[in-house]
Amino acid sequence: MVCTSSLQPRLFSTFVGDRLTHSKLPLHQLFHDNSRAGTDYVPLQLSKTYCSLTDLFFNKSRNRNNLQNNKRKRLEPGEVSPRRPVPEHILRPPYVKSKQSPGIASGLEIHDEYGKECMRASGRLAAQVLEYAGTLVKPGLKTDEIDEAVHQMIIDNGAYPSPLGYGGFPKSVCTSVNECICHGIPDSRALEDGDIINIDVTVYLNGYHGDTSATFFCGDVDDNARNLVKVTKECLDRAISKCAPGVEYKKIGKAIHDHADKHKYGVVRQFVGHGVGKVFHADPVVLHYRNNDAGRMVLGQTFTIEPMLAMGSYNPVMWDDNWTVVTADGSLSAQFEHTLLITEDGAEIMTK
Repeated sequence: MVCTSSLQPRLFSTFVGDRLTHSKLPLHQLFHDNSRAGTDYVPLQLSKTYCSLTDLFFNKSRNRNNLQNNKRKRLEPGEVSPRRPVPEHILRPPYVKSKQSPGIASGLEIHDEYGKECMRASGRLAAQVLEYAGTLVKPGLKTDEIDEAVHQMIIDNGAYPSPLGYGGFPKSVCTSVNECICHGIPDSRALEDGDIINIDVTVYLNGYHGDTSATFFCGDVDDNARNLVKVTKECLDRAISKCAPGVEYKKIGKAIHDHADKHKYGVVRQFVGHGVGKVFHADPVVLHYRNNDAGRMVLGQTFTIEPMLAMGSYNPVMWDDNWTVVTADGSLSAQFEHTLLITEDGAEIMTK
């Protein structure tokens, strides 16, 4: 982790891929790790406030304990099947034709009643697809089979799988297994007993995106992994409970970071929540760690919260595919995500 006096972190939306929110350089040109072929470290600039000796000590302690107990074989890329077709009559997001990652659009999207109903419909479908995908998880199942099932359910409901074609992403869902933090590409690897897997589903229905994810257990999962997943879900729940009109976004990061610290888990900082609606990724940028960013929640807006916690190092490394992001030390990572609507009473979970 590189620390500077700058208060502005370099951040990725959870689906921006190899493009930085505040840099036009590809990731692999910013910071390369020569210790392992085919990987790149994701850079980060943080205030010195967040680079305290205490933070560094706990991160190193997590690394050491995890590596001593880690008997899992590290993930390796499998074979990726051809892109699955989408019927011509299904509405596609604009970025599908451009084949370029659009990044994070500026400006909040405030929904009228029609927009809220559309967001509820897309969020409801995303939740149903995610729930179905979770029932499929078992030892021996290939992550590509999850993609096939998710893809079919989405198009059967007249929607488009938002990840497909986003900045060249080749699949309809993200499947992030064990040490994979996010953006895992479904492939020929079969799930193994004891794995954990995050499945990240986004659907584009009637011109609106619904975005959600959860981490599932595969077979007999040990207590350490189960606790990581449990605490990650609790972090999301605590963050959601802080949301209401006029509340500062930074309260989200504090709620997540405080709870993670209690359990000595690291919070991944480079990947963020984001506004979502007619656009897949828009303002606000939602940080999952303690920060001093200005900005307050607005009635009628929609955005995601999607904390990623790591059992060991929270430093991410990207594979050569420019999508798959794993923990630097191979330690487990978990994530949960919901799309929220800010209401007069707080926040409505749209992907439930």
